[in-house]
Amino acid sequence: MEFSTADLCDKYRSSVQVLATPLKSYGGVNSFSGKIVTIELNRNNHDLVRILRDEKGEDRVAVVDVRKDFYAVVGDTLMGFAYKNGWAGIVINGYVRDTSITKSIPVGLLAVGTCPRKSFEINRARRGVDLEFGGVTFRDGEYIYIDEDGVVISKDILK
Repeated sequence: MEFSTADLCDKYRSSVQVLATPLKSYGGVNSFSGKIVTIELNRNNHDLVRILRDEKGEDRVAVVDVRKDFYAVVGDTLMGFAYKNGWAGIVINGYVRDTSITKSIPVGLLAVGTCPRKSFEINRARRGVDLEFGGVTFRDGEYIYIDEDGVVISKDILK
């Protein structure tokens, strides 16, 4: 689907949310959209690995909140899983690594920044919960639209 977040904001100004925190693109595509799957992590990405590796993405977008803990939760391996299983993208309130490789994988990836280390702790994630960061609320099952101008969230599919 072709779209412009600026046009979506103009057309649906009273019914969309716009992410106020700028995130950087580290994926192979800069424009992507899909149904939101929310995941809250506690440093460790163990449960995120299982989701991206084992579930069909069906052009969905994983929105991940790690509360900006300074550990990478996505790198080249997870991006490979996301690509293989048909995920449109990943949006992270946190950090990524292996960006020289992730930028070549045709999946969207937005994050706060980069960090070379990952956590080896095993902590349980929470899936399907409302996530709040950047002045917006991400809800499981709603829709996200991302391009070089920004991130727009909607309860409904926008056309």
